[in-house]
Amino acid sequence: HRRFDYRPKTDPYCQARYTFCPTGSAIPLMKEEDVIEVYRLQAPVWEFKYGDLLGHLKIMHDAVGFKSSLTGKNYTMEWYELFQLGNCTFPHLRPGMDAPFWCNQGAACFYEGIDDAHWKENGTLVLVTTISGTMFNEMAQWVKYDNETGIYYETWTVQASPEKESIVWFDSYECSKFILRTYQKLADLGAVFKKVQTNYTSIILFSGEPIYLGNETSIFGPLGNRTLAAAIRDFYNPFKPHQTIKEFFVDLTKIIDRVILNHQFYLFYNLEYWFLPMKFPYVKIIYEEVPLPVASKASSGV
Repeated sequence: HRRFDYRPKTDPYCQARYTFCPTGSAIPLMKEEDVIEVYRLQAPVWEFKYGDLLGHLKIMHDAVGFKSSLTGKNYTMEWYELFQLGNCTFPHLRPGMDAPFWCNQGAACFYEGIDDAHWKENGTLVLVTTISGTMFNEMAQWVKYDNETGIYYETWTVQASPEKESIVWFDSYECSKFILRTYQKLADLGAVFKKVQTNYTSIILFSGEPIYLGNETSIFGPLGNRTLAAAIRDFYNPFKPHQTIKEFFVDLTKIIDRVILNHQFYLFYNLEYWFLPMKFPYVKIIYEEVPLPVASKASSGV
């Protein structure tokens, strides 16, 4: 996933149904001698059934919790979409505009408190490691860097086959990936993680080798490829980004039908368009283990 120099200003056209990070606050500076407990937090976004193709699925949202021994205060840190999931996955087709218009950014949100009931009743709230105040402060610096340079949300993982060692053409960039990066950073700083099973949700598309199509200007600009532009617009036409989680999954089923019927998918990734020659089993939502990282003695920096 490409890093960018800065986060672009959001277009006023992009409106969120729910405010991003409404109670967010700056990450506090912890005292060096503080001992901070780190918690893995996970709860379902939605569970749904789509025929025999996908079965009953666990769509999970991940976050990380902290508790300061010195102050007794709890904090939650998570990473999610600025304009909800539909906007990160599907573009708007706006009248008078040839190119699909994307309202897609993701960012970290940090706030005081852990909603114990939310995480415990429906999912997971488990201690994974303990760190010093110094390590917490170094992690906070890294979060700032990560947040300023990794700005686009990416729903899909794209790989060649369901095999474990399969080629990954494109990696997703969403809430769980941020949590995995955070754990890795803490391990690089010397955190030692407990032996806890940790599973994450991935939405995977299966494709032959992707074909590069170009960027917005080269496809939709004045010297663009009219036929290709029309094909991309046609592909995205059934999907309406401003929607509820439920409507998002209705559209997801539409896209799956199209993908299976036509064996094709147009992917927008790091501001470029790619054609995916889709192949069986086309799409899968998996919930699989990604082990907690092993502490490394040498810090890798940012």
